[in-house]
Amino acid sequence: MKWYDGAVFYHIYPIGMTGAPRTNSFEINEHRLNKLLPWIDHIKKLGCNAIYIGPLFESVGHGYETIDYKKLDSRLGDNDDLKGFINTCHENDIKVIVDGVFNHVGREFFAFKDVKEKRENSAYRDWFKNLHFDWNNDYNDGLYYDSWDGHGTLVNVNHQNPAVREYMLDVVRYWISEFNIDGIRLDAADVLDFTFMSELRGLTNTLKDDFWLMGEVIHGDYTRWVNENMLQSVTNYWLHKALYSGHNDHNYFEIAHTVKRCTDMGQYISNAFYNFVDNHDVARIYTKLNNKNHFVPVHVLLYTLPGKPSIYYGSEFAIEGEKKPYADEILRPELNFEDYKDAIETNENTKLISALGNMRLSNPWVGEASYRELLLTNRQYAFLRENGDRRLIAIVNNDDNNADIHLNISGEFTEIFSGEKRNFDGNMHINILGNSGQVWIG
Repeated sequence: MKWYDGAVFYHIYPIGMTGAPRTNSFEINEHRLNKLLPWIDHIKKLGCNAIYIGPLFESVGHGYETIDYKKLDSRLGDNDDLKGFINTCHENDIKVIVDGVFNHVGREFFAFKDVKEKRENSAYRDWFKNLHFDWNNDYNDGLYYDSWDGHGTLVNVNHQNPAVREYMLDVVRYWISEFNIDGIRLDAADVLDFTFMSELRGLTNTLKDDFWLMGEVIHGDYTRWVNENMLQSVTNYWLHKALYSGHNDHNYFEIAHTVKRCTDMGQYISNAFYNFVDNHDVARIYTKLNNKNHFVPVHVLLYTLPGKPSIYYGSEFAIEGEKKPYADEILRPELNFEDYKDAIETNENTKLISALGNMRLSNPWVGEASYRELLLTNRQYAFLRENGDRRLIAIVNNDDNNADIHLNISGEFTEIFSGEKRNFDGNMHINILGNSGQVWIG
């Protein structure tokens, strides 16, 4: 069992969480990454054993228009700060995954600057997709290039060029040797070159046998990315959507159908998915829920269904954040550690996340367990996770009223929230409170 088979993630958008300026002056006037050091103990108490953090490297604005892959963003500090952060995480048995923005670069990236200056004579003219010198663009460069989703600040690179692939692979070698990272989340993996991702997997396998590659994939057949020749995981946007809409519509059939869609791909793949209820690109879960009390059953499902659970920084406190056009900073706020240092003791939502996270750490076998549906109605849902002689039963209720649950289950179990111990003789009779969840471990 590798570390990522039992991983519980905490997701940090560092430019936002540290309160860094949204535009880079390229001067180090504050070592802001060090503001995250006090959070490591909090993250550990939440029951997380891995951090996905990014973007980290020198960029102009939001971080995904990289201009120097081997330098920590000046707004966050210097490379020694990043080494120190990762070392401290490792000392606390926490793995660190960084953003790998390899599909596109910023307009100030050295190779693109060379193209703008030397045009047809640039040695890097084949580094970019669909580059034409007889067209123009919004910046009046006198040339045209493809960009990610039409955003001119994000210049698509040409991975069909072996020199580009080798450059990016060298970046990964540097990150592993210099910073000792444990994995990479591949930004925009749904449009990233498959040859590059395959070569990346081959490289990382030789450098670290437990290195983890996860791709940002919104739509498509996830098995195209998750296989022995490509990535170990992708973002599970299918389940993300089902978890909030299934509660807003009182429709557990949507969630169960989505889970079946995942498990039909095979037990290994369904357990490999990176599950989340919110992130730096979508509205906060507490904002999306019509009934705020559904925060409990949503997270019980996040931590017990097949896949690796992830909490986006701040959502363990049930903070709000609405997705608005051209206002991503709402989703990426600064957080002051002093305001939340006692949250695990004083905030019921944070207590919930901590109990679920520590349940997963205490029972790493859940990360490789099978899944079997036990009960399904619009408003109640129960399932079994099983690995060898270990079992987990999750029961959730999205109705305002209590519900009586009868399951054909035998054996001794302990409920993680109440500590109640029961020995069932084939009729597991449970009364579950409205808008709540229970997790039984046996």
